[in-house]
Amino acid sequence: MDKNLTISVFVFFISVLPTALGLGATNNRQIPLRDGFALTGIDGRLVIQDSNENSRESSFDRWSFEFDSDVSDDRGLIKTGASLGILPSSVLEKMIADANKDSNASYRLWGRVTQYRGKNFIFPIYFLPLAKVKQPQLPTSQKSPQQENQPKINEPNDVLTIPKELIDKLPDRKKRIVHKTREQNSEKNGTEPADKTKSELKQDYILADRCGFIRESGQETQKAWQEVSFVPDAIGRTEAKTSLRLLPCQVLEQAQRKQSAAPEKLRFKTAGIVTKFKGKDYLLLQRATRVYSHGNFPG
Repeated sequence: MDKNLTISVFVFFISVLPTALGLGATNNRQIPLRDGFALTGIDGRLVIQDSNENSRESSFDRWSFEFDSDVSDDRGLIKTGASLGILPSSVLEKMIADANKDSNASYRLWGRVTQYRGKNFIFPIYFLPLAKVKQPQLPTSQKSPQQENQPKINEPNDVLTIPKELIDKLPDRKKRIVHKTREQNSEKNGTEPADKTKSELKQDYILADRCGFIRESGQETQKAWQEVSFVPDAIGRTEAKTSLRLLPCQVLEQAQRKQSAAPEKLRFKTAGIVTKFKGKDYLLLQRATRVYSHGNFPG
């Protein structure tokens, strides 16, 4: 009887003690956010994994977004200070251009979370640079002599004067009005203003119901999505063959699983968002449905 009691107590300590000490692997494992979860105005900053300037311009997988607060979808959780990789897109290219002006800039980001092989990524849609918080005004006892000499307003016998900062801005205001009128006149005449930037980034667009094949490089790595592309099928028409590099998401993972289980090359009807980064086209899949040819077209 005493022997059975000793064994029961030993088993109890083995099962309860790791949990009490916080050593459980399940509690420490981070659960990723679900695919398609929307980020609506999340504050954070754009960070780069490698400080090498050459790799910064040539590689896109080094950029990530560091969160200033916890983000949860009632199932997964991204804690404050954690970061997720940002997918290549036209919005990311704009963020990089803005971050190059101020390395400590913070942003408010809108986008979509994707999941690929248990890892989350961010497809950015829109962002706003956050202004720095102004320092609070000092008490009267701590003000400098220059601040004490400023004119007082709304007090008896005060002197109403226009600050020098406003006087200096008056000529600039007139110039801005003239400049805006010139832009309006150029639009009416159908001509481009002389100072308008011609190298504007293209907007994303939707690719719907396009048949094609998913081509892989054959490398089985954690970042294998970087070598996967979608090749549209011309179905006998003489069209130039193009390819779109596929961005990691759950739809891509499911399509790759179907392709790996089939002995022949599969044809998919796809729909998704086409974006551009560093002159290359990318496709974020929204749907990928297998198309059966029934022997009418070669595989």
